[in-house]
Amino acid sequence: VQLQASGGGLVQPGGSLRLSCVASGFTFDGSAIGWFRQAPAKKREGVAYIHNSDGSSYYEDFAKGRFTISSDKAKNAVYLQMNNLKPEDTAVYYCAARLGTNGLGVYSSWYHYWGQGTLVTVSS
Repeated sequence: VQLQASGGGLVQPGGSLRLSCVASGFTFDGSAIGWFRQAPAKKREGVAYIHNSDGSSYYEDFAKGRFTISSDKAKNAVYLQMNNLKPEDTAVYYCAARLGTNGLGVYSSWYHYWGQGTLVTVSS
């Protein structure tokens, strides 16, 4: 099982980035993918979550209205479109997968596998 996160970079406040998480080694359908982030000296926190069977999703409050999570079964990929980025969004972003589930989880401990992370820096 592998999760490859990419798409991070340096962006000015108010800018946008799209993160990608490409999965391999497991059946994409029937899995849930979550995006988490960890800023320097802070605990890891959840951002958004999606179930790859029906596309159901859930967002943490700070992500609602600015971030959009989506899934492409044909590419075994999940995306996180981030708009109107703020300096406080600066963090390493990770994607995580739980296999063989019908639900969505908001806790990092619920997920089985993790990608390596991609750094997002929001700064002028």
